[in-house]
Amino acid sequence: MATAPLQGIRVLELGRLLAAPFAAQMLADLGAEVIKVERAGRGDEFRHYGPPFLRDREGKRTDQSASFASTNRNKRAMTIDLAQAEGREIILELARRSDVFIENFKTGSLANHGLDYEAIKAVNPDIIYLSVTGFGQTGPYALRPGTDGAFQAMCGMMAVTGDPDGAPQKAGTFIVDFITGLYGTIAVLGALRHREVNQGGG
Repeated sequence: MATAPLQGIRVLELGRLLAAPFAAQMLADLGAEVIKVERAGRGDEFRHYGPPFLRDREGKRTDQSASFASTNRNKRAMTIDLAQAEGREIILELARRSDVFIENFKTGSLANHGLDYEAIKAVNPDIIYLSVTGFGQTGPYALRPGTDGAFQAMCGMMAVTGDPDGAPQKAGTFIVDFITGLYGTIAVLGALRHREVNQGGG
């Protein structure tokens, strides 16, 4: 019986909105077990990003967006309050038993909760840690938040989109987030293979 390429791989995702959840979803599609952790109370804000919204069996509109559903299939989800010590311990315990850790918090946020790369590595030295940020962990822009629209403007993409004689215009979809998710997935796959080879598995 054929097995999925990533069967046996566990991914712990602390993702929200689009780029990181999209990367985790593609890993799930390849057979990885993905555990998505959402903030207590409201969950991933992408759940409420619409229209369109999903409808229930009676045809009534729910508060679950199609956008969220389209980037979170094949996952299991739970909510945890990272501000509580108990929440932090749950994350660390899950990280001990995971192969990949994915997050897209603003630079420095997870360090405040004791869940940055160094903390996760301390409990699982072999874990692959994918951090999706606007401008990386270091450098002059590191603390700035990033949005798809801002990146389209900064890279010049808006200047070549829309009416040639009009003002710069954003692309119709979150193209930068999708590309980021794709690169994130590729990086994780490469890291998994590198770990396998260096641990003598291939």
